[in-house]
Amino acid sequence: MLNENIKAIRKSKGLSQEELAIKLNVVRQTISKWEQGLSVPDSDILLSISEALETPVSTLLGETVVESKVDDLKAISEKLEIINLQLAQRKTAGRNILHWLLISVSVVTAAIFAVLTALSSPYLGWDYTDPETAVFGAAFHVFEWLFIRSAPMILTGAIVGIFFTRKKI
Repeated sequence: MLNENIKAIRKSKGLSQEELAIKLNVVRQTISKWEQGLSVPDSDILLSISEALETPVSTLLGETVVESKVDDLKAISEKLEIINLQLAQRKTAGRNILHWLLISVSVVTAAIFAVLTALSSPYLGWDYTDPETAVFGAAFHVFEWLFIRSAPMILTGAIVGIFFTRKKI
């Protein structure tokens, strides 16, 4: 919500990300990250954004209720804490999905390798005088040839990915 409000208000004021960044003494990429929801400004910067956009902080945060000045920093801090928690939860969920996807890739790769090993290239003994058998045998051989050459890289990449996406204690 904060990211959408910053972007909408900035555009309604006719400011580019670069112009707002200059007013706030930050780089344009910082504005871009805020607007994409990849990070959130701290409470001091949020007040500066409010001044630069001539908009109350409560409007930036999506509220229409006017809060007293004494509670502004505390309320802003609480809102930013909630937004930071939401960003952290989204990042953790994405990491967990990637982790289990990599585990699945590893298991499937190992299973296919085991099946191919157990079959030990049965197509080598087939009669290739039948055109359908010849096409199927050639396709099976191509699959086996490509898989055997790419499986070690796929498995290694997946295991490294599993290591890097595991939960940190």
